Order: sequence, then C-alpha cells, then structure tokens
Amino acid sequence: MMRIKLKLFASLGQYLPPGAKQNIAELDISEGMTIAAVLGKVGVPRELVKLVFIDGIHQFPQDIDNRALESGETLAVWPPVAGG
Repeated sequence: MMRIKLKLFASLGQYLPPGAKQNIAELDISEGMTIAAVLGKVGVPRELVKLVFIDGIHQFPQDIDNRALESGETLAVWPPVAGG
C-alpha cells in the first residue's frame, strides 16, 4: 500500500472520503493504481473531471488511464468551469 494526497476542488469536494480536511484527503492506494482508478475508488464520475495535476504538473486526458501514482504524490482534480 502507498499513501497519496487527493485534492478535489469545487463541486468535486462532495466525493472526498469522511475525515477529509478542507478539500484534501490522504488515501491509501495499491501500487500501480492509475489516476482513473483512484478517482473511481472515491466515486468521481469521469465526465466531471476537467483538469488533473500531479504535484503541480498538468496531466493530459490520455494520462488519466495510464499514469500510475507513486507514494507521496498529490493528485489534484477540478471539474469543468461554468459561467462566462
């Protein structure tokens, strides 16, 4: 098992597990879990994911299914922005 930090912003905050502080939760995940697997673990619908960063580095849409997280990393996710 590995531990990562998950930050969910705006309306995605409702998917944080109990015990999350502000918009951040620490999660224990299995080695090799991808971004998509982590988001699925907490129940974030794929269509609500717009921007994804790992340790401040933007991840492209194709990375969501392929990029495995490493222990100590911070995964930050934003939903689409509404308004104009």
